[in-house]
Amino acid sequence: QVQLVESGGGTVQVGGSLRLSCAASFTIYSINSIRWYRQAPGKERELVAELVGLNTNYADSVKGRFTISKNNARDTVYLQMNNLKPEDTAVYYCNIWGGTTWYKGQGAQVTVSS
Repeated sequence: QVQLVESGGGTVQVGGSLRLSCAASFTIYSINSIRWYRQAPGKERELVAELVGLNTNYADSVKGRFTISKNNARDTVYLQMNNLKPEDTAVYYCNIWGGTTWYKGQGAQVTVSS
């Protein structure tokens, strides 16, 4: 059964850091498309970071603060979030392209308090 299990969410003060993890139940060695989305209450889903091959793309709102990466040996993808702001508060979802469909994690709540 294909699963993506997210962890690392929580509550942090403004300026703090969190690292989200997304552990896959399958090998991600050959995966070349990974995305992190977020959705805040009452707002549309936002693509915040993308890893395509060796290239990374970030939303302007997180550029310079967030870093997407993957560890093939652990079949895990990460989103390192630094200098967090209240507007980063949202549920974060990892998405991995499995060749024919996108697999999605269950979501991790990130709350940034001022």
